Amino acid sequence: MVLFKLMGIDFGTVRIGIALSDPLQIISQPFKVILNTGSTISEIRKIIKSEEVGKIILGLPLNLDGEDTKKTMEVRKFSEILESNVDIPVIFWDERYTTVEANEELKYMGYGIAESRKVIDKVAASIILKSYMENQA
Repeated sequence: MVLFKLMGIDFGTVRIGIALSDPLQIISQPFKVILNTGSTISEIRKIIKSEEVGKIILGLPLNLDGEDTKKTMEVRKFSEILESNVDIPVIFWDERYTTVEANEELKYMGYGIAESRKVIDKVAASIILKSYMENQA
């Protein structure tokens, strides 16, 4: 049995949320938020190496009809750059409603608006990853 972690990514033009699974790919946990800068790919590569990640699940923001949006095109472009810089598969996963779900979860946990802004991206990434893992069973 090959054991490796999955990485969930919630792409944003300013911030990128990162989530990781456990090696058995059962639990999804928010990991960190990184700024979308010139060093983003380098930082993702470091996480892949240090956390022994074997696959990336990248949230794809489709509209309600399942069609591409302007944001979808940004994510597809980011994916091309990412895929040319990592040696593991990058899988798109429908991320519709994940930010809404993340906001609801944070509100339920007692986070205020200012506190939520600091963690929303990694919580959304965790929801994307959780959805992917649940659909693989």
